[in-house]
Amino acid sequence: MKKTKIICTLGPAVDDENTLKRLIIEGMDVARLNFSHGSHEEHLKRVEMMKKIQQEMNRPVALLLDTKGPEIRLGKLENGEAELVSG
Repeated sequence: MKKTKIICTLGPAVDDENTLKRLIIEGMDVARLNFSHGSHEEHLKRVEMMKKIQQEMNRPVALLLDTKGPEIRLGKLENGEAELVSG
């Protein structure tokens, strides 16, 4: 069992399914999204693409959301609630 994890930062250079699949094949364990760069919409597109590819390949990849730093983040939740799922 390997203990080292391979973390890949996702950005414009890997915005296509073939490149993401290749990263997974080559051993990516964690996909990092750097919220200091890019819009929420761009990151959402990447998350949705990762979910689709993980299902197709039957290979789990963790998502790491790297936020912009020490800021207070406020906002309303859609429908006033959020579902938190273990795992």
